[in-house]
Amino acid sequence: MISDALILRQGRLINGQLVDILIENSRITAIKNQLPQQVKQEIQLNGNLISPPFVESHIHLDSALNAGEPRFNQSGTLFEGIQIWGERKQNLTLADVKKRAIAALKQQAAQGVLFVRSHADVSEPSLTALQALLEVRETVKDWITLQVVAFPQDGIYSQPENAILLEKALAMGADVVGGIPHYELTREDGVNSIQQIFALAEKYQKLIDIHCDEIDDDQSRFLEVVNAWAIKTGFGEKVTASHTTAFGSYNNAYAYKLLGMLERSRLNFVSNPLINITLQGRTDTYPKRRGVTRVKELWQAGLNVSLGHDCIQDPWYILGTGNMLDVANMAIHVCLMTGLAEIDACYDMITAHGAKTLQVENQYGIAVGKPANLIVLNAQNRFQAMRDRSTVLYVISQGKLLVETQAPVTTWH
Repeated sequence: MISDALILRQGRLINGQLVDILIENSRITAIKNQLPQQVKQEIQLNGNLISPPFVESHIHLDSALNAGEPRFNQSGTLFEGIQIWGERKQNLTLADVKKRAIAALKQQAAQGVLFVRSHADVSEPSLTALQALLEVRETVKDWITLQVVAFPQDGIYSQPENAILLEKALAMGADVVGGIPHYELTREDGVNSIQQIFALAEKYQKLIDIHCDEIDDDQSRFLEVVNAWAIKTGFGEKVTASHTTAFGSYNNAYAYKLLGMLERSRLNFVSNPLINITLQGRTDTYPKRRGVTRVKELWQAGLNVSLGHDCIQDPWYILGTGNMLDVANMAIHVCLMTGLAEIDACYDMITAHGAKTLQVENQYGIAVGKPANLIVLNAQNRFQAMRDRSTVLYVISQGKLLVETQAPVTTWH
């Protein structure tokens, strides 16, 4: 009998195959129709779906679980949210940010999320949000992988010290360089900010994730600048353009041209449909724009698109539970991706596509030799998981059972 092993018995892979999975020393060591080994710990899966874990491609843990402090966002706009956060972040403490961030991560992990990219506001001289999330990254590393983006929420050039703070954040250990060119004081500042982001990424050997064109303005065209720099520098798949909601407002002739250019760089896209369906379109009467990027068209062009929450109960969005199936379901509806292959694609956008965005593919996937990070859902396939928002029954992190949840039972009387 193998004492330090775990066998998952008769689970269903995404391809429909029923298998046993043997986990030893935190890695998957065998995947077979039936494993004869006897081990102390076995879990009977009864044909339920075995999936790679969910990936949260874009969230702000420094502001999570903070809705209503100091006040609620009455207009529902991005810009009032930024104003409220500007007030709240004056009173941040390490303990405050860490407590809320870990609570949000536990909430997500219980629902199958084991890889997270969080943005940390680095526009304040204290860099409290960043320091807190760097400490959280260390605290949770045994059960969840957290990447931290140095994100200049107020812009790199809106204040003289912001560029210095951004570089300091990278020197402190942030994993990714962020930016927000459409929120700079001028278009010229926005273009310069993108150049600065790429220069810092090269200097510190970091990935790039830019809040790009998160606005309904069809003249906000920083995506083309990000794409050009991704091509010129060869950074390509190390670059992520988040939101790009203005892409949904571009005229089709320009959008078609841009799609061709994007295929050259192969950069990643993150859409946040829960947030952008509520933040965008606020100045429209009718018809109202959907406020998301062209997810379906980017996917059809073969570009890597993943999905994120962006916000959970904060100044921009007072809802959200950390369930990535909610995010993917909103994408299905808002992006008109109701074909069976399209629904499967939306599931992939919260799993494998997210792993590609975070550049963690070496740690990800269900294959012999891979780290044993996986989840089991109360479903037979991706479609059922999406349709039913299925319960994540088991979360296996780094070879150990992290969370077990019972599916709800309904009794008629």
